[in-house]
Amino acid sequence: MMNLTILGSTGSIGTQALEVVTAMGNIRIRALGAGRNITLLEEQIRCFHPRYACVADEALAAELKLKVADTDTEVLSGEAGMVFLAEEPGSDTVLGAIVGFAGLVPSLAAARAGKRLALANKETLVSGGDLVREALASSGGEMIPVDSEHSAVFQCLEAVSASRREAEVKRIILTASGGPFAGKKRAELSAITPEAALKHPNWDMGAKITIDSATLMNKGLEVLEAAQLFCVSADKIDVVVHRQSIVHSMIELTDGAVLAQMGVPDMKLPIQYALTYPERKPMQNNELNLAKVGTLTFEEPDLETFRCLALAYEAAKVGYTMPCVLNGANEVAVSLFLQKKIGFLEIAEVNEWVMQAHSVVMHPTVSDIIEADRWARETALSYFEKK
Repeated sequence: MMNLTILGSTGSIGTQALEVVTAMGNIRIRALGAGRNITLLEEQIRCFHPRYACVADEALAAELKLKVADTDTEVLSGEAGMVFLAEEPGSDTVLGAIVGFAGLVPSLAAARAGKRLALANKETLVSGGDLVREALASSGGEMIPVDSEHSAVFQCLEAVSASRREAEVKRIILTASGGPFAGKKRAELSAITPEAALKHPNWDMGAKITIDSATLMNKGLEVLEAAQLFCVSADKIDVVVHRQSIVHSMIELTDGAVLAQMGVPDMKLPIQYALTYPERKPMQNNELNLAKVGTLTFEEPDLETFRCLALAYEAAKVGYTMPCVLNGANEVAVSLFLQKKIGFLEIAEVNEWVMQAHSVVMHPTVSDIIEADRWARETALSYFEKK
């Protein structure tokens, strides 16, 4: 019986993870952490009976505590509460599904505590990947990716002996759906509304990641994440636009062979695999019918139109605090766009402007990373204020 903590239980990944847990039947929910949706969190508490729950907002935590006073669940609050859940010895696996930079400190706590970290929060590795990997090496914990692309690469790499991967794996190929605006040019995107950008053709995701998919920043963050996860330089990671979202990612070997992981566009498979690895368990209604899919297409990404992906490669070349700064600026830019305060194309402009203003800190500590994120957000807001 696995004891599982889910950080981000009311989000897209968290709710799907609980569906996986329900279907499998051999996983006990030890703790649940959420942001502000206490209505859904209360439902989850009553369904899964966790020992602990945590809400990011202290006032909402107090409200939730009253709502679930008739249960045995202890309610905590804030970042300290999330860290407690991540470290708490009653769970052996932590699913990190908090959206954005807020996931870094709890994920780092889980790594230091020697847990299996099933990581769906790419910003953790983008901002503090070196620190997370050092913590896992020191504690004896392990990290299994949940992002569909990184799970695909992880699965493909299982076909290559660990001792031979550095010599035999030539490059990683991440696939991108292209979002709702694949094939469009800059002139066609100047008047794009948040409502249009939120209509992803293949995936059902939260608002922030859906906008990132539309700008290709999501793929840029995945390049940065893959470099940390698989210990390769970004120049060995390519991106191809694959609109059908059937091939989730690939690796190319030195002899030219390409290994791909394929499946229906459903996050439940990578979630389940991260929880059950190295075993595979049956999953209902998840069969891929290639004859029905028909044609699979692949195209080069348009880095001129979708500038955010190019910026991610630039951040990877600089390294240190630059990826963290790009991530922080992008979180603010996406928020401004969703509030209709800046245009779609200005998301990349904000990101580039902040990157150009940043003085890189080499070999950053956790405090350095937190400060870099704070500076990036403040600077991104100043772009809007000056405008």
